[in-house]
Amino acid sequence: MRFRHTLHLCAASLIVSTLAAAADNKSPRPNILYLVADDLGYADIGVQGCTDVPTPHLDSIARNGVRFSSGYVSAPVCSPSRAGLMTGRYQTRFGHEFNHPLADRSPVGLPVNQKTAAQWFKEAGYVTGHIGKWHLGNPKLPEFTPTARGFAESVWFPGQKKLPPLSYFRNGAPGQVNDRYVDEAMAREAAGFVERHRTEPWFLYVAFLTPHQPLDTPPGTEKPFAGIASDERRKCAAMLTLLDGSVGRVLQALRDSGQEGRTLVIFHSDNGAPPKNGSRNTPLRGQKGTTWEGGIREPFVMQWKGVLPAGRVIDAPVISLDMLPTALAAAGVAVPASASLDGVNLLPFLTGQSTRAPHEKLFWRYGDQMAVRSGDWKLTRALDPTARPPALRVGLYDLAHDVGEAHDLAAAHPGRVAELQKLWDAWNAKNVAALWSGDAKDEDSPAAGSKKR
Repeated sequence: MRFRHTLHLCAASLIVSTLAAAADNKSPRPNILYLVADDLGYADIGVQGCTDVPTPHLDSIARNGVRFSSGYVSAPVCSPSRAGLMTGRYQTRFGHEFNHPLADRSPVGLPVNQKTAAQWFKEAGYVTGHIGKWHLGNPKLPEFTPTARGFAESVWFPGQKKLPPLSYFRNGAPGQVNDRYVDEAMAREAAGFVERHRTEPWFLYVAFLTPHQPLDTPPGTEKPFAGIASDERRKCAAMLTLLDGSVGRVLQALRDSGQEGRTLVIFHSDNGAPPKNGSRNTPLRGQKGTTWEGGIREPFVMQWKGVLPAGRVIDAPVISLDMLPTALAAAGVAVPASASLDGVNLLPFLTGQSTRAPHEKLFWRYGDQMAVRSGDWKLTRALDPTARPPALRVGLYDLAHDVGEAHDLAAAHPGRVAELQKLWDAWNAKNVAALWSGDAKDEDSPAAGSKKR
């Protein structure tokens, strides 16, 4: 497995000592700030190659920390992806395979027998907070609310309304605010949380709504991008600037409160860009709702000043499932084998204690679509939304030389196809049937060709 910038032993020793001190009960335990964008494309921030929209605050996380060029999520749409990152387990292990039907009155949502990141950290003595999107359960049922799943504080902004007046629910109580844009309201709430809890360890999950549709922008915010001909891209550019500024406000709150050096910051998107919101997956093939790289490979950056190396780019594949075990390890929380987490603790790899790549294999199942990556090889059965009608395509790709999945090598390497299919079949045997159908897709996702499994 390939990766760049191997740390020198002396630097690794210093980092290991810092980690040991961070885990020592006599030292402040690190905060965990988990920032997630909604439908952000692979090429939508500067460090990922974006040239028409400045994203200095998001870029700063990579500059001050690590960028994963092969950072994945476990599903190509919102709800199952969040179920995976919130549990550290493939969501197909417990049936949360598709977006749940919000309008349905049936008891659907992240199964209550699955332990969330918030519950892990709450048990460890952390203050836990959620701000923004939820999408992990029927909002009419109290057992699926953020506060029922381990969050001591929750400011939930339902739906996709981005302009004022903005409706929200603070620990279940409804209210309205008049911030000019919903992500800015979330940033204000997040900054307040950071400032209020400066003397105690905390876990804060901020789920932004940008750049998911609708393409609503406050007056004047599109003006700097008047030179962009595409109406969708121009609106998306304004929204990306608002997202970046919102992230910047939260990062500034860390600095102002003296907490930056003891906070692990994680940022990635929940899935790839859809075709209608102006975001971009260049140079990847596919989009949200597909198991091509464009649906599951995301902008993915992390910083922990003084512990993680600055400016490092890692090519080895990682996945959002890794974020929970990594954060728990940073906090010194022991995870029993019975937890059955599918993610791994990345800290030994990131700090140079281990040169072994975190994963030999990664897997995906989304209805009739599937993928497995082993080394640089990827076998996929993915939806081609450009076909009429949309059709599933099976192919084998060498991602080291063909990140855009343009050249199907299945005919030339039938043995590799059989090997990868066998790996996926063995992994899939440990999954369960979907708890609800795949009909409740986002309005901007392609038809999944999915069945209730």
